[in-house]
Amino acid sequence: MKNFFTTKRLCRAGVIAALYVALTYAFGAIAYSGFLEIRPAEALTILPLFFPEAVPALWVGCMLANLGSQFIMYDVPIGGLATLVAALCTYGVGRLIKNHVLRMAIGGIFPVLVNAFVIPFVIILCGGAEGFDTTVIAYWTFFGSLCATQSLWVYGLGSLLYAGIYGLQKKGISVFLDKPKNDKKTEKTGEI
Repeated sequence: MKNFFTTKRLCRAGVIAALYVALTYAFGAIAYSGFLEIRPAEALTILPLFFPEAVPALWVGCMLANLGSQFIMYDVPIGGLATLVAALCTYGVGRLIKNHVLRMAIGGIFPVLVNAFVIPFVIILCGGAEGFDTTVIAYWTFFGSLCATQSLWVYGLGSLLYAGIYGLQKKGISVFLDKPKNDKKTEKTGEI
């Protein structure tokens, strides 16, 4: 556990959390609208596939971002918990699956489905089912809408982010790696 809290990982976690908050606040009220949620910060939910520190970073970032929600009392703890569960599942996929297409496809499903199942409860709990005949119709309408918008951000924008980070890691860009990429001198002498 001592190697988990390196300076690099703590810095990356801070940047991830800050990016999530900034990308959410940049879109104001439409980031919390529920029906057509414009929240490109959800693209960051693929980061646990690469970085274990992204799990707590997304959790903290989501809770801080949800301070701007009109449903703050429920959205902060419940939305944060949904993000934490999704991030843990995505991290697990990243540890188990090495094929990059499958990693992205399966790892991305958790942020989509967890949010789509959980967030309609918050919306209906706080705002009721106004405009809908029944609560059940309201729930499944919000579920479908959140599946669509989450998929857009996680798979549309998130897959570009995934490809970019993967490419930077292959090039050996140190900020995206936990261990320095071995060069010829290091391999021969064993020194860093």
